[in-house]
Amino acid sequence: MPSLLVIHGISLPAGEFGGGHIQRLFCNRLDYTAHPSFATLAELRVSAHLLIARNGDLSQFVPFEQAAWHAGESCFDGRDQCNDFSIGIELEGTDEIPYEKPQYEVLSAVAKTLMQSYPLITPTRITGHADIAPGRKTDPGPAFDWRYLWQCMQLPEVKQSPT
Repeated sequence: MPSLLVIHGISLPAGEFGGGHIQRLFCNRLDYTAHPSFATLAELRVSAHLLIARNGDLSQFVPFEQAAWHAGESCFDGRDQCNDFSIGIELEGTDEIPYEKPQYEVLSAVAKTLMQSYPLITPTRITGHADIAPGRKTDPGPAFDWRYLWQCMQLPEVKQSPT
């Protein structure tokens, strides 16, 4: 049963939005010749449970009860291999460009629903990819406004648990 919610940021190509490349990556249908930077992705096998596009559109790729390959080498609260017990939500964005209001609104609604459905997921068990893979990952990055997320969820600002 999922007990952790991991927030990610992704754009393909880096810094570009739209185009459907992220969706194709998560469905293992990305044309690795479509952009020079995609060649480095050819050997990766990645997936996420959800993707929230810049306009708030929501796509699901993996059922919540199944593992998705979003966290990689990771640790949360002393427990390794976060893919085994987490739900991964990708936000279309970058570490440096602010995320959009519709993304926060959808993320807030999804997170609240997931906390109701999976009681082990609590506000202190909602974290960023950078927090579970420090030194290896930086997303969702400094452009992600945690305070605004908590406001959207109508929660007091949550102090993140140490990894």
